[in-house]
Amino acid sequence: MNYQVVEQLTEAQILDLLDLYKNEFWSHKRTREQIEKMLAASDIVIGLVDECDRLVAFTRILTDFIYRATIYDVIVKPSHRNMGLGAKLMESVINHPKLNSVEVLALYCLPEMINFYQRWGFTVDVDELRLMFRGNKIHPDNLNNSQ
Repeated sequence: MNYQVVEQLTEAQILDLLDLYKNEFWSHKRTREQIEKMLAASDIVIGLVDECDRLVAFTRILTDFIYRATIYDVIVKPSHRNMGLGAKLMESVINHPKLNSVEVLALYCLPEMINFYQRWGFTVDVDELRLMFRGNKIHPDNLNNSQ
């Protein structure tokens, strides 16, 4: 099968993305409204679509295009895993012309995915740096009022 790289999603592909998110523990509560807002605020969106123009893999990047870029939501449709699509997504990120001069690419991943990302030079060795995290409690009523 041939898969085409896209950098903008159609309405149907946004619904496909919602379905992809529904399959994962870390994203199953996302709504279409939230996803549309997220896509609009992402600097780079990369999707893989099949011959029927259906989204089967996705990732997005937030970046200043100079110093830092963070890769989020690397996801492949469960029925299409172990076919090299995750690698194709990562190759699309690593070779993206807008990211060529960015000093540092970062991502979050589960421990079982570390070996996968090491192929592209990602490392868990960040010297003395520590990730700090602060979560906001989001109330559903606040989602409609935020811009």
